[in-house]
Amino acid sequence: QVQLVESGGGLVQAGGSLRLSCTVSIRTFSTYVMGWFRQAPGKEREFVARISWSGGSTYYSDSVKDRFTISKDNAKNTVDLQMNSLKPEDTAVYYCAAKKFLLDQYDYWGQGTQVTVSA
Repeated sequence: QVQLVESGGGLVQAGGSLRLSCTVSIRTFSTYVMGWFRQAPGKEREFVARISWSGGSTYYSDSVKDRFTISKDNAKNTVDLQMNSLKPEDTAVYYCAAKKFLLDQYDYWGQGTQVTVSA
């Protein structure tokens, strides 16, 4: 059983910040990689960032690597995405996702949370 629930989306001005949180329920956290993706209207879903529960290794897309920070809180069972210096192009539905460590596909997805950045 895997459950992912995103929260923290909203409307912000360009240059502002927003923190998304994904509450995670996974049987064995250490075997999973957690990721954040986003999908703008009419666009394909794109990768934003990922983090592994074991070791906390992170990786970011080039478009966000200097502005976003992914982190995890083992006590709270959450994966957060701190988004700074937001741009209108960051507007999208943001999804939390999980995949098993050695697999390429993210098999588990949250419902998504809307992030809108005004110009």
